Amino acid sequence: MRDAGVPSVLQRAHLIGIGGAGMSGIARILLARGAAVSGSDAKDSRTFLTLRAQGAEIAIGQRGENLDLLADEPSAVIVSTAIKESNPEFVEARRRGITVLHRAEVLAELMAGHIVVCIAGTHGKTSTTSMLTVALQHCRLDPSFAIGGDLNESGANAHHGGGEIFVAEADESDGSFLVYSPTVAVITNIELDHLDHHGTAEAYSAVFTDFVQRIRPGGTLILCADDSAAVELVDRAVADGLLADGVRIRRYGRAATGEDDARVLDYQPRTDDGGVVRIALRGAELDVEVAVPGEHMAFNTIAALLAGEALGAPAACLGEGLAAFGGVRRRFEFKGRSGDVRVYDDYAHHPTEVAAQLRAVRHAAGGGRVLVVFQPHLYSRTKAFAKAFADALGLADEVVVLDVFGAREEPEPGVSGAMIADQITGAKTYYEPAFDRAATLAAGLARPGDVLVTMGAGDVTQLGGEIIRELDDRGNGAAPPSGK
Repeated sequence: MRDAGVPSVLQRAHLIGIGGAGMSGIARILLARGAAVSGSDAKDSRTFLTLRAQGAEIAIGQRGENLDLLADEPSAVIVSTAIKESNPEFVEARRRGITVLHRAEVLAELMAGHIVVCIAGTHGKTSTTSMLTVALQHCRLDPSFAIGGDLNESGANAHHGGGEIFVAEADESDGSFLVYSPTVAVITNIELDHLDHHGTAEAYSAVFTDFVQRIRPGGTLILCADDSAAVELVDRAVADGLLADGVRIRRYGRAATGEDDARVLDYQPRTDDGGVVRIALRGAELDVEVAVPGEHMAFNTIAALLAGEALGAPAACLGEGLAAFGGVRRRFEFKGRSGDVRVYDDYAHHPTEVAAQLRAVRHAAGGGRVLVVFQPHLYSRTKAFAKAFADALGLADEVVVLDVFGAREEPEPGVSGAMIADQITGAKTYYEPAFDRAATLAAGLARPGDVLVTMGAGDVTQLGGEIIRELDDRGNGAAPPSGK
């Protein structure tokens, strides 16, 4: 078992927004290592049940006096990029002279002394990080991990392990992953996103260039050979001598041709439960079971396999763990069924993610129709990618588009879900700005044999259970409303 202590500055920590995916994970690890933890959030969450059971004191609502939830004053107040300096607890921390740390800085501290692997990329970070974690656990390596979603196996998004490995999802959205120094790094893909922070395509790409320079000497960089942006970035980094000495590069995908690469030869989907991807690796052909549906998930599986190998785990053992992967909450998560209608929930919130997931859903649906309730996330993203979202959602049979979930952004005049709904072709479309009417509308559209997916990064996840109840009440028999 590794040393379970924490640096003195983290011995008594207060987390503003402790219910968030990244923040709650840090709280779990701090508590497991013996730190005293308090925190606050705007609303209650099921996450708090576990944190409170571990000893955290949590307040609902954010006020300066929350810094006194425990007897001792915080040695550090931890924030994410979403927490503004005007937050009353942030203001009070500054007034008292308490150290304020970004969550990425804290995670970097917790990684100290470990063999660190970071999974980066615009899409697929959470799934790939989760797959790798479960595979390493299967190989009895007990890694510490911090993931942007809850593993279905354990229901947890973070864990303080007894092994030497620390697996982390590396978030490029605010550039904070540049505080990490991984031994193994994965780049799944690079596609323009998070313009609210980075501003330009050039700035977004540049942050990944900076990231690969953080890989430790003698480490490993793994990237998708089919993603032209990732390949071009890494090729430039190599040509310019930006990588540390001895960094080994391994690629995966259909375009992977190196002796140490994993070339994808074929992918065969199965209805409902994943598929099989055949790869050529070190002169031999190997079939790898993919536990979740979609070719994009098959690629994530191979990325996890290569990362596990780079960490010293046997390929055969990793393959067994990957085949048993139970998925991640909100990544095509089965919510239930009503009669012959199956309901899932998915986190996809970028056009490429939406399109990839809907292709996978089409296989899972067999001959049934695909229905989507989509909630756009962020006004800036909706404005920048409205047409791309419309094209992606057109892969479904019927679509309900909700209004924008603004998250950290203020509303922008003229930007709404209608920008997307009005441009969808190929699918019958309904724009429903009233969230409380969405479940009734969606249930009214469903027919026996359909697969219905709630999709987006906001509170659309709450609708799955409501839709199932509506379907149960009406017996799937209500006449659907007219759409576009």
